[in-house]
Amino acid sequence: MSPLPVLQDKDSKPPKIARSRTAKWRAGVLVLVHLVIAAHIAHWLMTGSSVTPVEPSEAMAFSKGNMVNAGLIFFAATILLTAVFGRFFCGWACHLVALQDLCRWLLGKVGIKPAPLRSRVLLWVPLLAFVYMFLWPVAYRLWIGDSFQHLGFEMTTSEFWATFPGWVVGGLTFLTCGFVIVYFLGAKGFCTYACPYGAIYGLADKVSPMRIRVTDACAGCGHCTAVCSSNVRVHQEVRDYGMVVDPGCMKCMDCVSVCPNDALYYGAGPISLGAKPRVEEPRRQGPQLSWGQEGVLAVAFAAAFFTFRGLYGAVPFLMSLGLAAVLAYLTLFAVKLASRRAMAFRGWRLKREGKLLPAGWVVVSLLGVVGIFWVHSAVVRGHAALGERAYRSAAPWRTALDVTAPVPAVGSAERERVLDARDHLIKAQNWGLVKSPTTAAKLAYLEMQAGFSREVEAHAEEALAGGEDAASMEQLLARVAWSRGEEARAKEAYRRALEAAPERPGAYVNLGILLGQSGDLAGAGEVLEEGLRRAPATPSLTYNAGLVKAMTGDVDGAVARFQAALEAQPELREARENLAGVLASAGRFEAAVEQFRIALAQAPEDVETRFLLARALLGAGSSAAAAAELREVLRRSPGHAGAEQLLRQVEARE
Repeated sequence: MSPLPVLQDKDSKPPKIARSRTAKWRAGVLVLVHLVIAAHIAHWLMTGSSVTPVEPSEAMAFSKGNMVNAGLIFFAATILLTAVFGRFFCGWACHLVALQDLCRWLLGKVGIKPAPLRSRVLLWVPLLAFVYMFLWPVAYRLWIGDSFQHLGFEMTTSEFWATFPGWVVGGLTFLTCGFVIVYFLGAKGFCTYACPYGAIYGLADKVSPMRIRVTDACAGCGHCTAVCSSNVRVHQEVRDYGMVVDPGCMKCMDCVSVCPNDALYYGAGPISLGAKPRVEEPRRQGPQLSWGQEGVLAVAFAAAFFTFRGLYGAVPFLMSLGLAAVLAYLTLFAVKLASRRAMAFRGWRLKREGKLLPAGWVVVSLLGVVGIFWVHSAVVRGHAALGERAYRSAAPWRTALDVTAPVPAVGSAERERVLDARDHLIKAQNWGLVKSPTTAAKLAYLEMQAGFSREVEAHAEEALAGGEDAASMEQLLARVAWSRGEEARAKEAYRRALEAAPERPGAYVNLGILLGQSGDLAGAGEVLEEGLRRAPATPSLTYNAGLVKAMTGDVDGAVARFQAALEAQPELREARENLAGVLASAGRFEAAVEQFRIALAQAPEDVETRFLLARALLGAGSSAAAAAELREVLRRSPGHAGAEQLLRQVEARE
């Protein structure tokens, strides 16, 4: 049976909605949260190191690489607390909720009360975002067979700001996820249609026994719904279920504090998961979007998200979600404005009897500007994406920094892919409103691959001016200088690369090779040994240090370095062959034979390794085995001069 309506005197006025008694307390708690955040940042700035960011997004480090940090512990703890006490964290401690509440309050001061968008399709966005951020990396690692056995711990960091955007992008993110999204989508618009953390908090809330509940004193006045900043229809839910079941409820307690009959309270009871309505009367849902309108929102959201995600290498994930939600709304708004004969917005009449009014023309102009910006961004983003794909396919970085690798010829097989990547990236760079970070560096690599040395220098200098990977760009400049015979410039560039990134082994290897080839073996040895102190157990460093020791006559040192290189990388044939050669030169022929046989097993078709094996066998006194290997060399390479001469000597002895 439905409850009887409450009778009121016909001359009495409905009671005025009271102000929330908890709003100031909640505002004070949110201010305190921001003071704690400021103290955390200040501690890092003053000491250079602090606790890793206490931010749910930091938990991605665990999904991607088994790394436990403060963000993961905090995120897991708040999820568990939500499962027990309900969705308190969002309402009382989230900085983005504080931002949205501030924006809603400021808009209210100028007479604007944003109406909420109630979309069924966009409600799935936060959950999909959560899956992408935290579950997809795990699924991918399972697919490629990555190990989950060992945990890493990173509870402190000196790179506190490494995962956060800069001040400009951060400010635009707050503007988008604050004022813009609140104005168009209503209070808590970001929480409802974009926040990936809210998705898991909402699921945990469904099993919480603690929630807003109602007594028989409820008169159905609707004051609770009127003050709810989370867009929850509180009066309908407590009527139908005896409690608030909407996972969007953030337990702000505003509804409890304004109830004129004190009928609402926060307490324990049945969970909302699987709850059945306690009345037969169906819930009044209010106006809903048609499925056609929902389709417009879905398509526009996807198009906007893929346009702006990573645009100019700057737009972060959360900002792209908020921006996509706003643009989806504006797209639907434009469709309505074009299809309806009359339309108004925020008290402004835009269209009447099929004709645009002055305010309507202003709105159409603004929508046109937004549309042009969107299309332009899509073109830039498209060229950037195609360029990135072609760049990864060409893989120019594999040899570009290696001073021993030949500079690729302009007519190489990869030329088409290299030039395709170059063309797309140049268009993205030239047509964009701002320069994208890392693009100049990628172009420098591509120009090296294509053999355009002057362009390599131009883009590398541009990358250096923009702060893009100084160590790699200096190595590119060094390689170009070395290819031109400008030895002094090459050495100076390599030393600048070492100053920029002293922990990276590549520049040590290349500078060591350059010094060794120019005759400065002592200098080469010093550079390579310094590299080993900075990056121990690096195979390329260890191997080249062994070469220098071998060339300077330090047999024991060379053997030790070659063996260390092989321990780190057993398949490094160059190290094994040189180890065998050093052992043979020292008269340790049996050990040399053993190493040559392993090298030959790795490359059975290598006749030179087989020839060296034969010489080592001969030195070890195994003439018959040496002759057999020499005959095999001649079978594989008829006319091999060294093998023919040595075989005649062996046969003459026999």
